Amino acid sequence: MILNGLDIGVLVAYTLILLFVAYWVSRDEKGHEKNANDYFLASKSLPWWAIGASLIAANISAEQIIGMSGSGFVIGMGIAAYELMAAITLIVIAKYFLPIFLAKGIYTMPQFLENRYDGRVRTIMAIFWLALYTFVNLTSVLYLGSLAISQFIGVDMIYGMIFLVLFSMAYSVYGGLKAVAMTDIVQVIMLVLGRLFVSYLALNQISGDNGVIQGFTTLMEKAPEKFDMILSKDNPNYISLPGISVLIGGLWIMNISYWGFNQYIIQRALAAKSLQEAQKGMAFAAYVKLFVPIIVVLPGICAVVLAPDLAKADQAYPEMMKLLPHGLLGIAFAALVAAIASSLSSMSNSISTIFTMDVYKKLVNPAASEHKLVFVGRMTALIAMVVAILLAKPLVGQSQQAFQFIQEFTGFFTPGIVVIFLFGFFWKKASANSALAAAIGSVVFSALFYKFLPEFPFMDRVGVVFILCCIVAAAITLLSGTKEQANAIDLHDVSFKTTGGFNVAAMGVILILIAIYATWW
Repeated sequence: MILNGLDIGVLVAYTLILLFVAYWVSRDEKGHEKNANDYFLASKSLPWWAIGASLIAANISAEQIIGMSGSGFVIGMGIAAYELMAAITLIVIAKYFLPIFLAKGIYTMPQFLENRYDGRVRTIMAIFWLALYTFVNLTSVLYLGSLAISQFIGVDMIYGMIFLVLFSMAYSVYGGLKAVAMTDIVQVIMLVLGRLFVSYLALNQISGDNGVIQGFTTLMEKAPEKFDMILSKDNPNYISLPGISVLIGGLWIMNISYWGFNQYIIQRALAAKSLQEAQKGMAFAAYVKLFVPIIVVLPGICAVVLAPDLAKADQAYPEMMKLLPHGLLGIAFAALVAAIASSLSSMSNSISTIFTMDVYKKLVNPAASEHKLVFVGRMTALIAMVVAILLAKPLVGQSQQAFQFIQEFTGFFTPGIVVIFLFGFFWKKASANSALAAAIGSVVFSALFYKFLPEFPFMDRVGVVFILCCIVAAAITLLSGTKEQANAIDLHDVSFKTTGGFNVAAMGVILILIAIYATWW
């Protein structure tokens, strides 16, 4: 056991404070009972700062902190492309996609797909997302989180999973999205502070207590290959990050799908007070993403120097946390638990939202009362957590790099998802049959590449499959003689105008990205 009594005390105090905050913000006004809008969309009352903080808290969890640090240990700073390109992706989504979603007044992504296509597309994609969030996302977060807990407290991983589930559900099941989003503000503060402590002490130790600047210089001297932002073809990790594709290829497709069409991410923006608040929140999140590599990837690179003989790459971050003195270790560990709990809460809330609104209300009980919908949502979240506990180790435990495992798996479906939404947004003739063909084609084409061209970089595979899905969807639409769909989106009815402040923020993100890649190419 690495934690002592002081560290455990810090963790317990943090847990109690967070639960208090959650119940305080979730309390109902006298005589008011939570309805579906309250529970799933926080009564559409979230301000920009809560949206931005909640986006980051939902995103940066165990698979990000532990998994991406592990990838930093193996690949280096190049893996930060996921974070850096996410920043510009958030700006694009806030500008061009959010106005369409908010104009439709939807609860879920499958609901939008029915509005644009038909019920078949809604149901198929709802089932897909439920499976993805439960069997990939929840299991990955639970496995990596329990791995860290077992290393620090010395308990079996199953007890770590049970603790994480009970903690996250203690407030999210009762309070819904509002409890999740508001507590995320506390979570993000703890997250950033805890990660900064780890990065600072790791660099300081590398420098021999001569400061972080000297530590960073020494790190670059001892592991220069870990600071290649664009990998060359002779790099052994090229298959994971194939050169220029991280800037102009498949990573765009991955990020657009994750930040634009991912229920547990975009749900925060759907719950905004207004479009302007949602856009400001996403711009805020974009700037935080530019900072994330310092607190997530850098510790993994430091482990190359400080702990080069790790048995498994995903042990890099927990190993770096051991540098912290007691007390600070408790804060950092509480921050890690915070990140894990936040993502579990976000995912379970989105699972319950999709199942309740897109499966139960749509197919089982269309006349369900508001009270019944909230009850079904709570039970769905609980069941999803139990399933994830049972399957976490068998599904994720065999992977050497959990972050790459997640990207590889989701990459089978991502191209088709992006085609379905982009065609639905911008091509009035796109039909439901073409959408279904894109979804099926994405899996089939990806599986063929995986089977017969395993050496083909998966990020390039995502880009090529996206193009193939576009061709298939367009061909089916044109060959069937489809005319403009009655439920097509009229973009003239949607306002894409943004404030001057948002435009300045967007330009700032672009300039920072140019500076980073111009310096570290």
